[in-house]
Amino acid sequence: MAGDVTRLPWVCRKQVLPQDTDHAGVLWHGSYVAWLEEARVLALAEAGLAYAELSAQGLELMVVDLQIRYLQALAHGEAVELHSWLQPHSGVRLPLLTRFIQGDGAVAAEAVVTLALVDRRRGRLQRQRPPELEAALKQLAAGPVAG
Repeated sequence: MAGDVTRLPWVCRKQVLPQDTDHAGVLWHGSYVAWLEEARVLALAEAGLAYAELSAQGLELMVVDLQIRYLQALAHGEAVELHSWLQPHSGVRLPLLTRFIQGDGAVAAEAVVTLALVDRRRGRLQRQRPPELEAALKQLAAGPVAG
């Protein structure tokens, strides 16, 4: 699942809370999916496009593929950073690589979420991206500005 991670990642900071865990006190597998969604919506906003703007146009970035590799359990109370990079792409598929990084720098999980732009009104893939989405994707591909 490794991808191009030479650029700075988009970072979303999380903490494993009780509602995120299973009965064993580790991050429940469904929480990974919710956190991936949060990380990409926040990254898109930081790159200049609020997801609500896209949705108001009747467009959605739908998940067309999701792969997660779980490497280490994340426990209740743990701080986690999600590091995300838009991967090289062509056509309608937009792959986003995200690594779940523990406090000691270890990779606890790695995911690739592949998105495609869909026109909700027509129920079809939208091959032409609106200019504001194209600009945000260029910024996502470049990575955040070092600060």
